[in-house]
Amino acid sequence: MPLIRGLLDRVLLVCAAVAGGLIPGFIAQYRQRLGGRLDQAKLDLEPWQRLADQSYQGDLDKLIQHHLGSSDPTFHAEGAIIRTLVATVHQLQSAVEALQGNLYHQLAWLALHADPGLLHATFADWVPAFALSAEGLVFAAVFAVVVWLLFQGLWWLLALLARWLFGRRHHRSWQRHARELDSGSLGR
Repeated sequence: MPLIRGLLDRVLLVCAAVAGGLIPGFIAQYRQRLGGRLDQAKLDLEPWQRLADQSYQGDLDKLIQHHLGSSDPTFHAEGAIIRTLVATVHQLQSAVEALQGNLYHQLAWLALHADPGLLHATFADWVPAFALSAEGLVFAAVFAVVVWLLFQGLWWLLALLARWLFGRRHHRSWQRHARELDSGSLGR
């Protein structure tokens, strides 16, 4: 059993170090895809911004209010679309800014705020790249140690549970054997 544990231990440590080294590359590709979405949203908003520049001194909110205040349903719907585009640009800009921090900050932000569709699209087109920067190598080592410690803790708990279950079973069989001996000696 110690041989199996030792082998699993080493294999898991190496796999965790490699996986930890790949995470920064995934985050970089997610950030690129996010930036692409922001660029596209800005391009979609650009004609409306030009119209606001011509008619409302660049104030998109006034353009949106003008559209929303119209009794024409098509014109009103355009106002809702422009408002959605503005909100999308602001949301994407905030996300891009949030992903400008250090690697640990980026990972925490992704864990809490990542767009599931964008995560899926990034993963589908992901090209694994191992981070060779100092921050990437340190992250890979820390990630490997954390995974390794979790493995050690889980192994310890499972061993403790196995000892407890084996001890109970052994204790029950000992009690049953003692009762059989007692009943056998009394029956003579």
